[in-house]
Amino acid sequence: MQLLRAIGFFHGYMFLFSSVIGAGIFVAPKGVLKFSSLNIPVCLSIWAVCALLNMMCALCLAELGTTFPVSSAPYYFLKRSLGSSFAFCSLWIKLFGYSLGLGAQSLLMASYLLQPFYVGCPAPELPKKCLALAILWSIGILNTRGLTNVFWFNSISNLLKMGVLCLIILTGIVLLVTGKRENVSRFENALDADLPVASEIVEAILQAFYAYMGSSLLVTIAGEVENPSETIPKSLIFGLLIIAMIYILTNVSYLAVLTPQEIIAADSVAVTWMNRVSPSMQWVVSLAISISILNTTGCGVLSASRVFYSASQEGQLPLIYSMLNDHHCPVVAITQIIILSSLAIIPSNLSHVIKYLGLTYFIGNGLNMIALLKLRYKDPDLPRPYKVWLPLVFGSIVLSLFLLLTPIIKSPTLDRFYEVTIFCSGLPLYWIHLLLKKYAGAFDKITCYLQLLFNVSPAEDHDTCFSTKKN
Repeated sequence: MQLLRAIGFFHGYMFLFSSVIGAGIFVAPKGVLKFSSLNIPVCLSIWAVCALLNMMCALCLAELGTTFPVSSAPYYFLKRSLGSSFAFCSLWIKLFGYSLGLGAQSLLMASYLLQPFYVGCPAPELPKKCLALAILWSIGILNTRGLTNVFWFNSISNLLKMGVLCLIILTGIVLLVTGKRENVSRFENALDADLPVASEIVEAILQAFYAYMGSSLLVTIAGEVENPSETIPKSLIFGLLIIAMIYILTNVSYLAVLTPQEIIAADSVAVTWMNRVSPSMQWVVSLAISISILNTTGCGVLSASRVFYSASQEGQLPLIYSMLNDHHCPVVAITQIIILSSLAIIPSNLSHVIKYLGLTYFIGNGLNMIALLKLRYKDPDLPRPYKVWLPLVFGSIVLSLFLLLTPIIKSPTLDRFYEVTIFCSGLPLYWIHLLLKKYAGAFDKITCYLQLLFNVSPAEDHDTCFSTKKN
């Protein structure tokens, strides 16, 4: 019993589009344009630069996924290079981040779905949380049915989401080609606009970079990718280039219909855009945003379950999390992350908590790059099917430090102390883990009961066994 290698090039593209293209492109253009001082060339350039920066980080992670093509390759790589304590701290942050992130995405999706029924006022908290829980558990059940079912669900969702984005892009192109004065005017004197100062450019980069996050999913599920040495790098390069083109053209379309002032005043740029073009079709954009969040939430559950699975095989989580059901899925790991995310939905200030955990991504990325450099020095003869150019690794480290330290330096509040505390709390928990590990035999009976309850079987060692069968 093992995870199945069933993800090829096409599957890889679909998963990449699902995890990266979320609600960001429908909302984030407001912040990027605002901190670009309403300078259109600078704004579009920042979207392009962030795509290249994200590709740099993704290609560095691709070396991890191709060198050790196992589930949650970054975690496995970190444990092998920097040791168990760093790997456990990274795991601790991810458990926090996944639980709160999935809970926040479910609440956001529920808000978009319910808002059309509450025109002029916010949706009540109770129906919103009940719908969020229903969505979250539905996604969890889907993930337990096998990777193939998740893929087809993501493919259909991607077609709907890409259809709306193509509608926005084509409408903008048509308006520009027809040459109506009101649509072309804001591009004519774009180069005469004021240039933003350095601090504003930094903030704009932070805003745009978050819209590209999610490209690490392919590396996290490397244990289920066919021919990972070719599939992962090629999918990342071509997939991220396509996503960058979509993002830039979508921004051009927004600017062809709305003025920069209207964009920064909008709560949701895409909804405002549709109100201007075709008010009767506003529900289409709301549906597209909901589908985008649904895609990223499904990919988040998939990614989190593989982290649980890998940590279990490495002995840092109970053995039951690495056991698989008849569909070759770690159903207990999926159930656990859904339960934790459900608990995270209960607080009403969840979105306030989430913004403090966003930077944990850069902590993990920085640690992975340091681990990559250490293993390059420590084990230079290790077979590496794909070897990233070394300056890109240093560039990724600098970028992680930049994105991590900039918000702390700009606003050194007590909230930043909480971020550091969450990370450092992993160390005492690691010592507790080592203590409990001595008494692991006492939990064998519980493991047997859970194994019978979920109808799961132990997985084979991911270091020595990979499957090429279809799910």
